[in-house]
Amino acid sequence: MKAMLLHEDRLFPAEASARKVARSLYEHVRNLPIISPHGHTQAAWFADNEPFPDPATLFVQPDHYVFRMLYSQGISLDDLGIGQPVIEDPRKVWRIFAMHYYLFRGTPTRMWLDFAFQELFGLKERLSEKSADYSFDVIAEKLRKPEFLPRALYERFNIEVLSTTESPLDGLKAHQAIRDSGWKARIVPAFRPDTVVDPEFDGFAGLVAKLGELHGEDSSTWKGYLNALKKARERFKALGCTSTDHGHPTAQTADLPQSEAAALFAKVIAGKADAGEQELFRAQMLTEMARMSVEDGLVMQIHPGSVRNHNRIVYERYGRDMGADIPRATNYVDALRPLLDRFGDERNLTIILFTLDETTYSRELAPLAGHYPCLRLGPPWWFHDSPEGMMRFREQATETAGFYNTVGFNDDTRAFLSIPARHDVARRVDCAFLGGLVAEHRLDEDEAHEVAHDLTYGLVKKAYRL
Repeated sequence: MKAMLLHEDRLFPAEASARKVARSLYEHVRNLPIISPHGHTQAAWFADNEPFPDPATLFVQPDHYVFRMLYSQGISLDDLGIGQPVIEDPRKVWRIFAMHYYLFRGTPTRMWLDFAFQELFGLKERLSEKSADYSFDVIAEKLRKPEFLPRALYERFNIEVLSTTESPLDGLKAHQAIRDSGWKARIVPAFRPDTVVDPEFDGFAGLVAKLGELHGEDSSTWKGYLNALKKARERFKALGCTSTDHGHPTAQTADLPQSEAAALFAKVIAGKADAGEQELFRAQMLTEMARMSVEDGLVMQIHPGSVRNHNRIVYERYGRDMGADIPRATNYVDALRPLLDRFGDERNLTIILFTLDETTYSRELAPLAGHYPCLRLGPPWWFHDSPEGMMRFREQATETAGFYNTVGFNDDTRAFLSIPARHDVARRVDCAFLGGLVAEHRLDEDEAHEVAHDLTYGLVKKAYRL
């Protein structure tokens, strides 16, 4: 069996002079603290600080990058323990995963997993059917040790800030418990209001009613609804929240007169809005959220263009967000204009734009962010969170937006143990890009060192107000 090794020059340029510079830049940033301003880890892990149960529950069950690939090859989600509160036979799941590990060849997922296996658990052999039981036993044994508890791993990863993503209906008890425990780590919630601003969510009217009850407002009225959202944001801010996140199907915004917005809200709550009116309501709510951000200072993230839950059978059997997101073409220039006409020049507003449509980098996103003071570009997301995707982003966005209208990197992951691997990939790719600029005499090396530090650490802290 061949040894599994991570090459020290992985992702660096093949050309010798650029590679030399990339190495130097990387040594400058490799050990900087991790700022993780947007992700989907669970605050309860750190509040309870209980051991992770087993390798399958840790690496397979929560990670849609993993199980969507296996599903694409005909492997049953039931056999992987997906949708089960507790995996009945985690070793069996791990064996299935190991037997099909070859499917991840050439993918960023393979690089993240290999990093965790080698750097965290000391495994040197490539995962395969033959090594499945051995690797399961090694990981399972280490997970029982104190140094592999969630809080210990947080500190081992050198994380300075970690943001989770929560619904306005969440009581944030786990976040409060972390604070009450006296542990000094900075784990904060991000405000994700999709469940109460998107009429396509099942039981939308009931969810809005619950929002009102939770915050002492009559959310059946437009005024009470907006007040409830404001109070929810205040509650999040009290526990350290600095950002909101919006996963709308499109980037469409609207700026209706308040009387028309109120009438539209009434129609939506009554369940009488058609698809076009539901889209208009989501568009209006992006503008309302921007207005609130001007008032309370929360940074606004927009993650549009994902057709979520595309696989109806998987959605009906396993629920939302089970790896069936599919990108589609996304318009930003026309879609954002109503919001930007009103708030585009606000210095107290930061809107971070993401995309799954790479054709928009140079045509729309970079020119927009290169002009409007409120706009910044988020890093490559979901399908493009890869070495190739990161390099394409730098190549297409930098010429117009520069580096300083971007916000560094965020890992956007449910898989806690992949966080250091993902940040390591981003740091290496940025150093590779900068190394090329230096080698081509387009940037001086002292400047490249400053930019590498900013892309790794400075820009993300500034953009997310951390």
